[in-house]
Amino acid sequence: MQILERGRYRARFAGNQADITASQALREKAFDGAIKGLEADTFDTRCDHVLVEETSSGKLVASYRLMQISGRDICKSYSAQYYDLSALQGFQGPFLELGRFCIHPDHNDPEILRVAWAMMTRVVDGQGITMLFGCSSFAGCDATRHKDAFSMLKARHLAPDQWRPLVKSAEVVGFEDVPVSSKALRSLPSLLRTYLAMGGWVSDHAVVDREMNTLHVFVGVEIAAIPEARKRLLRAVAG
Repeated sequence: MQILERGRYRARFAGNQADITASQALREKAFDGAIKGLEADTFDTRCDHVLVEETSSGKLVASYRLMQISGRDICKSYSAQYYDLSALQGFQGPFLELGRFCIHPDHNDPEILRVAWAMMTRVVDGQGITMLFGCSSFAGCDATRHKDAFSMLKARHLAPDQWRPLVKSAEVVGFEDVPVSSKALRSLPSLLRTYLAMGGWVSDHAVVDREMNTLHVFVGVEIAAIPEARKRLLRAVAG
């Protein structure tokens, strides 16, 4: 079982059902109590699960799941439940879908995120992934709370026309053309900021997910387009 250790934390793949169950329990805790009981779905059985733990105690502090998929099958991905991804069927090379990323609400050490991304970097390099994608969530279903963030995404980070996801869900929020606020970047979820730092792009709308009490946007990262300095940093942490 592949393990990455860095300082206080280690990342590893789930080795059994108990590991997956622990990840599902953390997801329930981290997702603002929107789900009661284990947060699980049918995609869990199709994914590899990564756990980030405190090295000394073994306490689970973060987790996420990964699913490798081809362009022709991208409409079978988790994200495709909410977005029309047919344009991406023409993108060459294997995809990796990142999902259910969460950090324990009692732990805010930025090193946790770095270790999580380091393990993901190993997977991307090892499997020859050409695009990383997934959904990035904003807390709550009130779009006015995130108006500044959405305006910045529209102004600076929209997907290229040839790859842009189209509307599929019944309830969506379009991004408005309003001046970009200086506080917009700070209001982005940390996972989304990391995506954007790697040159990621987003859909032109957010999906309202009332079951999870979130608004989420589709995010894609073309691996070849990641700035070289960022690649060197990620690979240095990944060892």
